[in-house]
Amino acid sequence: INYGRSLLDGPPYGALVHNAIWILIHVPLSTVLGLVLAVIFKNVKGGTILKSIIFLGMVTPMVVGGIMLRFIYDADAGILNAVLKAVGLGDIVRTWTAYPDTALISLILGSVWIWTGFSMIVYSAGLETIPPELIEAAKVDGASGFLIFRKIIIPLLKPATIVVVTMSVLWALKVFDIVYVVTLGGPGAASTVLALEMYMDAFFKIPSNYGTASAIATLLTLITLGFAVYIIRYMVVR
Repeated sequence: INYGRSLLDGPPYGALVHNAIWILIHVPLSTVLGLVLAVIFKNVKGGTILKSIIFLGMVTPMVVGGIMLRFIYDADAGILNAVLKAVGLGDIVRTWTAYPDTALISLILGSVWIWTGFSMIVYSAGLETIPPELIEAAKVDGASGFLIFRKIIIPLLKPATIVVVTMSVLWALKVFDIVYVVTLGGPGAASTVLALEMYMDAFFKIPSNYGTASAIATLLTLITLGFAVYIIRYMVVR
């Protein structure tokens, strides 16, 4: 019963479904953005400074990042809504984290903004390991920039991609603080996640529901172990 409650309870979906949605959106976006930024800034003057600025979001405590998101999404003082008003979309202005239909996606996009700096730094380190001779030889053979990127850079960055995807998935599974600070899982349970449900059941609800909290902790452990085993086996086979 406790496992079922952790899986499917709460409108509009259960916490596990929210974590799955988080992974499906957060991981591809932060990975692709990190790769694109790493490639763009590699040979740009001042690229190191720009990468440092973007990476600030990652080294900033998630609680602080959550507070920043509250200001960004605020209907009156938020940067996002100011931009929408400036481009003539003032009719859709709202506090994006206060509505069930936009709360979860707003948090996920905020996490992409925070986490992209990590994937960018990992890919930047990976780009430094690619021998320049390979790129020059491909150019001499007439390969276009896109072909070089697809046939040389992306395959050689596979180890970096494994690191980025693995860390992103594990972070999305255990995400807690940004949700706790911005929405506390609300409105209703529209943005709740497994780690928050575990915390609320164990420490917040009266009386405490340690059974459900233990079930969620076990579920998170099993999912994490299963994913870790899959990644390890994949790396060994490759």
